[in-house]
Amino acid sequence: MNKTLATILIVIAVLVLASGVFFAGNMFARAYSVGSGTSGGAYEPGMMGRGYNNNQSNYGYGPGMMGGGRGGNGMMGYGWNNESNTIITPLTIDQAKAAAEKYVQSLNIQGLEIGEVMIFDNNAYVIVKESETGLGAFELLVDPVSQVTYPEHGPNMMWNLKYSGINHGGMMGGRGNQGMMGGWNYQSQSPANVSAEMTVTSEQAVEYAQKYLDTNVSGATAADNPMQFYGYYTLDFEKDGKIIGMLSLNGYNGQIFPHTWHGTFIEESE
Repeated sequence: MNKTLATILIVIAVLVLASGVFFAGNMFARAYSVGSGTSGGAYEPGMMGRGYNNNQSNYGYGPGMMGGGRGGNGMMGYGWNNESNTIITPLTIDQAKAAAEKYVQSLNIQGLEIGEVMIFDNNAYVIVKESETGLGAFELLVDPVSQVTYPEHGPNMMWNLKYSGINHGGMMGGRGNQGMMGGWNYQSQSPANVSAEMTVTSEQAVEYAQKYLDTNVSGATAADNPMQFYGYYTLDFEKDGKIIGMLSLNGYNGQIFPHTWHGTFIEESE
């Protein structure tokens, strides 16, 4: 009787152990098959998180928290779809300037003028200046396909003490492209009355920018003439005599914010 009972207990224990091993193996395999990202290929959302689509024929940079360029609204602006079979013709200086001037005129704010215009393959970048002070008022981007002009995201929205406090009416889209912060609307409100003085000087801004580049972009040199805005600076940086990027620097704490949405530089006009 005791022998029979012992045999039954052993059989039950084996069955329980086998079931446990099967369940654990099944869960492990399931987790790895839906997004663990341990090997190349197309990753999908699953138990181990979300990966990305690494299809070489379609680089899908879609809407994101700080998306930059063309393609669709993200949480804080525009994403872009850089499909290899899509050819985008960059804007000319004149096209970008005309689009920016039309935008500025629509704001109905006196004393603003177009400053530097830079053409990249993802967008055109335009500085709007105050005619009287020569200081930067705000930064604009122009989409090369639609030629729609909209406020640049990033520091232009986060650190601009004078012109970013206007009621946007949505989240970050340009005028006529309503997103969660819509387009800037200066019709009913005026720019803030703030001082242009900042604790970080122009010389220090260049110094801090160069330290950042020395660590993150080998061989790059920061421009020595940063554009001052109300609350921050923006400057270009070069490598081998060619502009390869742009960054902004907070005028109070020196924080660096690289502009990652422009693409390849083509030409500029002061």
